[in-house]
Amino acid sequence: MIGLISATAAGAAARDRLAAAWPARTRVYDGPVADAVGRAFAECDRLVCFLATGAVVRLVAPLLADKASDPGVVCVDEAARFAVSLVGGHAGGANELAREVAAVLGAEPVVTTATDAAGVPGLDMLGLPVEGDVAGVTRAVLDGEPVALDGASRWPLPALPANVGADAPAGSAAIRVSDRAAAPARREVLVRPPSLVVGVGASRGAPVEEVLGLVEEALREAGLSVRSVAELATVDAKSQEPGIVGAAARLGVPVVTHTAQDLAAVAVPNPSHAPLAAVGTPSVAEAAALVGGGELLVPKRKSVRADGSPAMATVAVARRPVRGRLAVVGLGPGARDLMTPRAEREVRRAAVLVGLDQYVDQIRDLLRPGTLVLESGLGAEEERARTAVAEARRGKAVALIGSGDAGVYAMASPALAEASDDIDVVGVPGVTAALAAGAILGAPLGHDHVSISLSDLHTPWEVIERRVRAAAEADLVVTFYNPRSRGRDWQLPKALALLAEHRRAGTPVGVVRNASRPDESGRVTTLESLDPGIVDMMTVVTVGNTATREIAGRMVTPRGYRWQEENA
Repeated sequence: MIGLISATAAGAAARDRLAAAWPARTRVYDGPVADAVGRAFAECDRLVCFLATGAVVRLVAPLLADKASDPGVVCVDEAARFAVSLVGGHAGGANELAREVAAVLGAEPVVTTATDAAGVPGLDMLGLPVEGDVAGVTRAVLDGEPVALDGASRWPLPALPANVGADAPAGSAAIRVSDRAAAPARREVLVRPPSLVVGVGASRGAPVEEVLGLVEEALREAGLSVRSVAELATVDAKSQEPGIVGAAARLGVPVVTHTAQDLAAVAVPNPSHAPLAAVGTPSVAEAAALVGGGELLVPKRKSVRADGSPAMATVAVARRPVRGRLAVVGLGPGARDLMTPRAEREVRRAAVLVGLDQYVDQIRDLLRPGTLVLESGLGAEEERARTAVAEARRGKAVALIGSGDAGVYAMASPALAEASDDIDVVGVPGVTAALAAGAILGAPLGHDHVSISLSDLHTPWEVIERRVRAAAEADLVVTFYNPRSRGRDWQLPKALALLAEHRRAGTPVGVVRNASRPDESGRVTTLESLDPGIVDMMTVVTVGNTATREIAGRMVTPRGYRWQEENA
């Protein structure tokens, strides 16, 4: 919960704007300001104070205890011009909150954390548990000192600056990615990857303490860090077993279940008749740990009960294979403010960026130092897809970028056709050209609509023509992508002629070039008046259906046909 505190009418007005935008995330604290800050500090994860920074400093200073547990505090001036990350930039989430608040209020975020200012990922912001000298090693990274990086191949990390690498001299500060339980050395940070899967079997009614104790004992004796446990895995028949569910809750990890059939298909070193008779698979703990592949580090072991009664829990531990991460990112139609926050986060997270050179230029300023950029020119879509997948298979965090939405005439299809299940794939949607153009034209997509590419480089014209005819007969609004180029000048007139067989000559047609870019242009004409010569590859053409009308210069397709009947 985010606590909101203000002292004046102007501050309250800005506070109320934020509360209205985030009704489920915020709570307003009224009353004397000092009391309100104290209550919010004790009850909330983060605070936004609409007060002078000096006042907030004096109010929160006596409340500060530990940056690992203190809430993040953002200070907003009463004119809502600036959102200042004041306390708990990383651990308290104030840096990200300052950016979010600024976006809602139209303010400027002020973030002074060194890593954020330098564009370097904070070691405590990698999304992974860290141990050791975080401040000291981070300072070495920022100061450009050689910093050793060990075990980076064990988990896909974000881009790190050029001074961080495997060839740093002895005695350098170090970052080590490891699931081993060893303590960090001097000037070392241990990054704990979620690389361990603990398979668990349990008899009905097995106590939480017995399951949890066995898990912790198995990890400890194998020299493995409990902070690298990604999940407790078991058979689906045990999905609600209190001992397993409770142990997972105490470890802060999910319970992942598999069918008995899937577990029975996994080769294990220690099968048993008991689980086969009970739940339909000769192994639960080992098979559940290994179902996704990997290396068995701790074979099945049973709990030992002090009274000598039969064990009620079994565990096994496996290190799962390193999986690269491929984010297929839609950048939107071109304007930075139409690029989604999620797309921006994925671009910043990537250690490797793959994309068309002109799209890379759009977001080059977002890349972190050390990002490997693999760019190429027009016409190399399949090669870019293969490159991105290959880099992900090497265990890298990769972003494959495209304009609009990655799944609409863009990079998602060739990438996913190339990728197998040995990498993690994340799709990041974007505002596609049809939507950007529609917003400029008015509301042409208010009823059923279809997008058709007129490029026959990948699709035979016979197929394209069949689809245009079907759309014409079905009375769908049609948006044409790739409508015309210097080498393809007859396809658009042909497609318009096919639509004209089913629509009146005065049907509104929208023509938008470079939607959302500085040289954007848009106009509404008609099916009979459209001059194909004004159209190029940077243009989107939207043809209305029989109900579409031009109203006050805007192209409008009603949500139903009743409007058309009433105005016939």
